[in-house]
Amino acid sequence: MHPNPIFRGQADAKNLDFARAMGFGALVVSQDGAPLISHIPFLLNDEGTEAELHLVRSNPMARLGGDVIAKLVVTGPHSYISPDWYGVPDQVPTWNYVAVHLTGALERLPDAELHGVLDRLSERFETELAPKPAWHSAKMTAGVMDRMMRQIVPFRLRITAVEGTWKLNQNKANEARLRAAEHVARNGLGSELAALAQMMRDALTAE
Repeated sequence: MHPNPIFRGQADAKNLDFARAMGFGALVVSQDGAPLISHIPFLLNDEGTEAELHLVRSNPMARLGGDVIAKLVVTGPHSYISPDWYGVPDQVPTWNYVAVHLTGALERLPDAELHGVLDRLSERFETELAPKPAWHSAKMTAGVMDRMMRQIVPFRLRITAVEGTWKLNQNKANEARLRAAEHVARNGLGSELAALAQMMRDALTAE
């Protein structure tokens, strides 16, 4: 998380809504040597206290014993910001972005819960594809789903800490921020540029 508190003032509810909407992140567990990292879809509950997910059985993270402290890193729109875009002198380059970190205990669930986890995950994303008829596991040929599920294991992240960085030029004058947002929308270098530009504009009205 960025150390400047001006970028970290969002309420937990907003950070959780962002993570819930993204539904995909990097799960990180510390160990001796390099940390373990897995890129995973997840399902965050309504209260923002738990996230359901699954890992490939052969993943070293899935073989860790007991409850393990993990961090789920969820990133969103981002872009390089040229100092020329502010329209004021003596500025330096930076990068605007939104990121949320969810920290908690990662616990292995019984294998019997895996089917339910998979069904809830697919339902959450299939719903957004409407009016396409939703895929569901009942469409699978008998026995095929069971064979495939042997390769993965269910987990739950019990969330104890929520942190968010919304770095949207809040440390600049309003006019400079608006100019930068327009340049991001037209010339940005990053991902989801229109969404990031709108977040930069919205941050002005929210203050």
